[in-house]
Amino acid sequence: MYSSTFIFAKKHFDEAFHRLDEEIAAMAKTLPGYIGEETWENAATGLVSNVYYWETLEALQALMRHPRHLEAKAAQAHWLAGYQVTISQVLRSYGDAKLAHLLPTVSAALDGA
Repeated sequence: MYSSTFIFAKKHFDEAFHRLDEEIAAMAKTLPGYIGEETWENAATGLVSNVYYWETLEALQALMRHPRHLEAKAAQAHWLAGYQVTISQVLRSYGDAKLAHLLPTVSAALDGA
């Protein structure tokens, strides 16, 4: 299982940004291997973090190669004041079961490990 973390600083979100962002989000959810996503915003810095979870690296790469994603990447300087992407392999996910979790298979597979 993999996660892709997209951290960015907002610059200018116009109608074109919102339309493209919605299209990419909808398309990502249809890709085989998409598990889910979480979004966080740091009030102190204004940075936003989107974390996407994927069953395989190939599933993540399918999103990265998609023409609409490539279009957004090419235009990012218009909408963002900077960004960073981190791709990670998820080794473990666990908790106290009080929060719903996107990654039950990792939790179950490594329970007690």
